[in-house]
Amino acid sequence: MQIPRPKLNYANVIATIALFVALGGAAVAAGLPRNSVGTKQLKRGAVTAAKLKRGAVTSGKIAPRAVTAGKLGANAVLPGNLGNGIIGTAKLSDQAVNAAKLKNGAVTTNKLNNAAVTVAKLGDGAVTSGKLADGSVSVNKLGQGVIGQLQGKLESGTTVRGVFDVGSTMPAAATGDTTRSAVSFQFPLLNPPTVTVLQPGQTSANCSGLGGGQTPQAAGGNLCVYLTQKTNLDEATPLEVENSTRLGFGLVANAKDPGAYYGYGQWAATAP
Repeated sequence: MQIPRPKLNYANVIATIALFVALGGAAVAAGLPRNSVGTKQLKRGAVTAAKLKRGAVTSGKIAPRAVTAGKLGANAVLPGNLGNGIIGTAKLSDQAVNAAKLKNGAVTTNKLNNAAVTVAKLGDGAVTSGKLADGSVSVNKLGQGVIGQLQGKLESGTTVRGVFDVGSTMPAAATGDTTRSAVSFQFPLLNPPTVTVLQPGQTSANCSGLGGGQTPQAAGGNLCVYLTQKTNLDEATPLEVENSTRLGFGLVANAKDPGAYYGYGQWAATAP
């Protein structure tokens, strides 16, 4: 026997649609099955910042080298975020660590390379007595003449120098008037030196000159007296040295004519 088909009419169609919607709504309300939404079901750009739960992006979710410099915000990387030893030498740019970046007292002895502290790095007066180890100042560390000065004598090969001015601005009573002066050595010689008096511009084998006008010269064992300026002094013996000893010498200025007379210059004495 053939069963007759129901006739479709407007009312039946509307009822069928209503039933389908009702069933579909119930399925949505019940939620999607676990793991039913995969990568293929996500539309490009569908996962926005608002769709991410706080703390959802963990270390394991970040691909290696994904966080580049441009992804970091200002002051994002703080000391507490850096692991011990994570910033190696190769990570520092040239001149990155300057004086302003160093904490007071950060550069300790073990941070200094051997021979890192050169002469140019020492401030004036930085090496005080307290910084010198006992016995560290040996003989070869002393400058020339220091030992002699400590012993109160002129060390061999060392030179003492000075200036002199002898004469009188008072008119000489007559030709041949004399005026005397004396010079003492800062440090005594071992023996009286050989004396040479030189006229302006004159030199000798043992007295090689004024050394540019500021450093009179004398060979070892010699006293060189350089007369550089004279007024109304005797032509033959304008200046004489008397009583020369290991302690110093005397000077005599001889007048040429009545009137003021004087002479001045420099001297040098070198220990043999």
